Amino acid sequence: MALTFQDGVHIKTVDSFIRETISGNLDPGVRPFYRGVARHHVTTRPSVFRDDARRNNEKVLYDQLLAMHPAEFANDVTTLDRLVRMQHHGLPTRLLDITSNPLMALYFAAEISKDGDGDGEVHVFEVHDRNVKFPDSDRASVVANLARLTPSQHFQLAEIIKSTSGKLDDENEEPVRKLLHFIRQEKPYFGAEIVPSHISSIMVVRGKQSNPRIVAQSGAFLLFGDNADFANDPKGEGIHKRTMKIPSDAKPEIRRQLDRININESTVYPSLEHSAKYVSDRFAV
Repeated sequence: MALTFQDGVHIKTVDSFIRETISGNLDPGVRPFYRGVARHHVTTRPSVFRDDARRNNEKVLYDQLLAMHPAEFANDVTTLDRLVRMQHHGLPTRLLDITSNPLMALYFAAEISKDGDGDGEVHVFEVHDRNVKFPDSDRASVVANLARLTPSQHFQLAEIIKSTSGKLDDENEEPVRKLLHFIRQEKPYFGAEIVPSHISSIMVVRGKQSNPRIVAQSGAFLLFGDNADFANDPKGEGIHKRTMKIPSDAKPEIRRQLDRININESTVYPSLEHSAKYVSDRFAV
């Protein structure tokens, strides 16, 4: 797979970022997605996996928010739909926000971190079109519904996978049957088998264009299976990750240049609140 840029290159202007992004040749059918972060993270992982307390309470977080605000989720058909909404409102989930628009990622990478200033990063994930999933994907349903298992069920599932060489089906133990039950709640036609490698995979899932923020940000998601990490070379999806550095001293100029091409708080976050803040900040004395 041809890569679009050299890993670790430093970016100080929008112009140089665009040149790096479009340089080189991608193999036919390969599509890049992007994620901007204001400061370096040791691992690229979703928020629910960043500490043991969240990981062990993933099902509790999911169930409690649904119980507290059922009307907010009334139109959501699948677990993935609900996870996307939860992610949008700040709940830790097994989703990681990405975008198909590199300038959106640059905007987030050039933000001043809440933890103080530091170099930002734009991560580029190159994946073949055939491995980009849509919201109704069966495989996405398998991984999304892992969020509904208890910690003990996750542990048992991992042990079952270690001890089997075939597919997971109704003949397996309770965690597999439970997962199949959750999947069939949204996909009654779903068969009796799950491919074990899908449980620990990472996949790109396009977002439904039903959320104004997803539309504005050209949003998509990385959906993480159990114990999935880029550092562990996950199998199945062929996602290649590289990183561009955004030096902290270049952030103000990059944000100014992005504003000139209408990428700013009011367009990235399409709400009255953020537009008011953008206008207020712009005309502050």
